[in-house]
Amino acid sequence: MTTIAPPAPARRWWGLGALSLSLLALGFDLTILNVALATLSEELDAGTSALQWIVDSYVLVFAALLLPAGLLGDRFGRKRLLLAGLAVFAAASLAGAFAGGTAAVIAARLLMGAGAAIVMPLSMSMLPVIFPPEERTRAVAVWSASMALGLPLGPLLGGWLLENFWWGSIFLVNVPPAVIAMIAIALLLPESRDATAPRIDWAGALLSMAGLVALVYGVIEGPVRGWADPVTLGAVAGGLVLLAAFTLWERRAGEPIMDIGLFRDRLFLWPLAAGTAATLVMAGALFVLPQFLQVVQGNGVLGTGVRLTPMLLGIMAGGLATDRLAGRTGPKPIMVAGLLTLAAGMGAGALTDTAGTYAYTAFWLAAAGTGMGLTMVPAMDTVLSRLPEDRAGRGSGLVQALRQTGAALGIAALGSLVASVYRGRLDPGALPDDAAATARDSVGGAAALAERLGDPALLASARDAYVQGMNAALAACALAALAVAALVAAFQPGRAAERAEPPADGRESTHEHAAI
Repeated sequence: MTTIAPPAPARRWWGLGALSLSLLALGFDLTILNVALATLSEELDAGTSALQWIVDSYVLVFAALLLPAGLLGDRFGRKRLLLAGLAVFAAASLAGAFAGGTAAVIAARLLMGAGAAIVMPLSMSMLPVIFPPEERTRAVAVWSASMALGLPLGPLLGGWLLENFWWGSIFLVNVPPAVIAMIAIALLLPESRDATAPRIDWAGALLSMAGLVALVYGVIEGPVRGWADPVTLGAVAGGLVLLAAFTLWERRAGEPIMDIGLFRDRLFLWPLAAGTAATLVMAGALFVLPQFLQVVQGNGVLGTGVRLTPMLLGIMAGGLATDRLAGRTGPKPIMVAGLLTLAAGMGAGALTDTAGTYAYTAFWLAAAGTGMGLTMVPAMDTVLSRLPEDRAGRGSGLVQALRQTGAALGIAALGSLVASVYRGRLDPGALPDDAAATARDSVGGAAALAERLGDPALLASARDAYVQGMNAALAACALAALAVAALVAAFQPGRAAERAEPPADGRESTHEHAAI
């Protein structure tokens, strides 16, 4: 790999600021969209399935392209590809702001996901390039916190924009930070690449992308078509077969796109599992919560954003606590405690009812957020420390691909669970078939219909049905967090093994080399 000396201290920290700004734009985009779902449902006449595709189209393309993006960065230059990814993200955000309907928004989101797929792994892989080992842990914490900072700011900014401007402003706001980050990265960061990086395994990439698209499509369409519908079953089964074929192909490929050897490293595998579980829970929860706060509890868009901040501030608090505790305890106890706290918060949320106060909601949101922060920051720090230095792009791409695949499936599965319970519990009364179908399609549609018809019984039924669906989703989140906590506690080696075990391929970790 091309060897460079780390930049001067001031230059590398300013460079980290540029990387953080690019991640801030991605964080904005994730939570602004979630808080705008009810508005998009009304303004674009989008049902639950369309809303899920507006969210999942981004996350799905993001997850599918992370592996080739990381390898392309290793092969052709990480800085060059990073700038290209930011340019695509900014241009697609501009297109989304002025889209004329649901299909155009989904198309813009697909391109935004493609740009973000380049930015995320390559910004992560730049950290070992610009920071020496003694500064790298703090740099990882800052890198992680920059995305977390965008999460609480997103709902607040999104709420203010939606109350004062048109819905397209939630995409337009991405453009300035992306452009500023491009200029700063071009001026401050060095170029780096791995001259020995293999060619892209396009067959493997196509298998992984096709498998993910088919699987998530089946999960989204399950509540709409029915889980026994041939289209649903065919999509889910086809997705699983394609992903199994991808795994077999990667085992035999001469130059695989996925570095399977990393999974032999227990200190890579179990922190990755913990981080992926926390990402899945957070993505799914942030999809179902805004509609509860806005439609069920009757808050405005800005009020909904404000009321999401206990979870998002809890993420930041958990990350800050990690920075203080990790040196004394090591990452494993913190991750286990984080997953247990996350499970407790989600479990408390599963007891929500329509008559409950916001104080209770804020309590469990804060607990869940703290658990997410305690889990994700040490998990990503540990994973990065185990990546061989000459495969930083490919390894970062693999890490982010698995996390974002978890996010896509979390949104799809939990959104589908909510929709299934909601449709089964809603009582449309004597509504005509067309009106009843509108009410069953989304809680936002039912609320708007009840307001037009002056039907308080329909509104009460819709709110109660949605809360029951949300509680089922949150209970599933709690069980998933508990299961992963048990696995991490049982199988991840302790601190002594972390110091003693090299990565699975026998190379030293990125924390043990100064020159990249």
